[in-house]
Amino acid sequence: MVLKTFNIDKETYQKFSNICKSNGISMSKQIEVFIKSQLEEKPKVREKYLKRLEGIRKGNFIEVDINEIL
Repeated sequence: MVLKTFNIDKETYQKFSNICKSNGISMSKQIEVFIKSQLEEKPKVREKYLKRLEGIRKGNFIEVDINEIL
């Protein structure tokens, strides 16, 4: 077993934690199941997940010139 740390939005974490607690399931085990599903040759969730991820990547971000910050 490996202990890892992930940065997760507080509200998202709390909602998922509540779901896990109310259903008597392990949060870490659910994360492990998700990761394993993404490693499958043709994961069922992967296509939908990748589309959502692409939408996030193309979000309405503000372009910043790093030289102005420094």
